[in-house]
Order: sequence, then C-alpha cells, then structure tokens
Amino acid sequence: MRIVFFSPDEPLYLPEFYRYFFDNLPSGHEIRVIIVPPIYKNTTKMALSLKYAKTFGVKEAAALSLKVVYYKMMDFFIGEKGGRFYSLPAVLKKYKIHYLYEPDVNSAQNLNRLKEWNTELVISISCPQIFKEEFINLPSKGCLNLHGSLLPDYRGVMPSFWVLANAEKEAGATLFFVNEKIDAGDVLIQKRFPIYLEDTLDSFIRRSKKIGAEMVIEGIEKITNGKFETRPLDMNKGRYYGWPKKEDVKRFIDYGRRFR
Repeated sequence: MRIVFFSPDEPLYLPEFYRYFFDNLPSGHEIRVIIVPPIYKNTTKMALSLKYAKTFGVKEAAALSLKVVYYKMMDFFIGEKGGRFYSLPAVLKKYKIHYLYEPDVNSAQNLNRLKEWNTELVISISCPQIFKEEFINLPSKGCLNLHGSLLPDYRGVMPSFWVLANAEKEAGATLFFVNEKIDAGDVLIQKRFPIYLEDTLDSFIRRSKKIGAEMVIEGIEKITNGKFETRPLDMNKGRYYGWPKKEDVKRFIDYGRRFR
C-alpha cells in the first residue's frame, strides 16, 4: 500500500515512534513522510515558548528548550554514529524512507503531490494542522489520525498531561478516520493501558508512543487486508481540553506527578 505520513520534526518523541514503527512494519508497503512545521500557522516559536513558560514555569520551559537544543546538537555532531537518532530526518535516512518538507498540507502543491504518488492512505502523527475536505478525501483508502486518548474523552491538546493532571488510573489511544471535525471521526482501533504511579509525563509519553506505533501497524494491516470494522464516536460524550492553566499544572504537581 502507498502510505504518506505527516509529522513535525519533533526530536523528543517522534524519532522513537518511527524507529519502532519501521522496525516492526511488515514489508510490502511504500512509505513516504512529509515533515511539517512543528507549530500552528501564525504562531511563532518565541510566542509558543513564552506561553509554555507562563503556564509550566520558567524552569520547566528552560529544561525543555535545553533538551531540544541538546538533541539537535547530538544529531548534527553524532547522528547515526551514536547508535541513536535525535531527529526525524535521521531516522528516515537510516530506513531509506523518502521524505520532504511542506509548510501547508492543504496547499495545491501538496494535493498535486499526493495525487502524483497515487496515495492510498494518509496517516497523521502529531501533525499540528487541520485537514480540509479535499485533502481528507484524496487518499483512496482514507486518512487516519493517531490521538493520545480514549476518544471522545480528552479531545484537544496535550491529552497525556491532562490524564495525569486528572489522576486517571487508565489511559489509551485512538486511531481513527479523519473528518472535518476535530478528533471526531470513525474509530478503527482503540487501546487502553494503565497509568503507573511512577509515571512522569516524559516516561508516559514515551510508552504511549510505542503503543501508538503498534496500533498504526495493526491498522495498516487491517486496511491492507480489507477486514476491519469501524464505529462512530458519540460526540455528546467526553470533553474537549485546551491549553492548561496554572491551576491545572498545580494540580498535576499536587498529585505527585513530575514532568521528567
């Protein structure tokens, strides 16, 4: 099957997701990856950094920034020689996956590209852009998105933070067919997994990314075989979560959770 992934070049978690995915994906598929900007349109990196610092504190924002800089430096100076991959392009080069950069997934240029590639399936992994109807309807076998919660609950942003901040005992992930609404398509696969007392936000996200990669592989095989069923989401249930407030971060910490 001809599959195109859309993801930002995020160095903290996506390299591990794709490394596990390519290590375990059965052969026979033609995979391409389109890398998109890591932030929404009309948002600058500086504005996002200030927003993060205002919400989570200067210390946590500085630690995150230093970690990103460290990963980028390691990728530049060491790369594959270190036995670990610190960027999405480094992983894709290792597995000989064709990739390119695209600022706007809904652009005519991108749509024409997908048509030229005879794209059968599109899969969004942390892509921060909203897909429009023409884009969604272009791949012959559909457009999938992986969301880090048990939809329809925890729709929106940062679901991993929210389940920990709300002291949930169980979390999950949902692989679903995209429609024009946010986190609202038909579910292909949904999996539950426990939240451990020792989980930090970092360790929890890393574990959930591996589970997500397993789900994507399973979803690809189901679609390839043509043997799958979907179910609609009841959008009258669940809740949409936006950007956290300071009191949400305080609750997260009061529950004994840590970021790292």
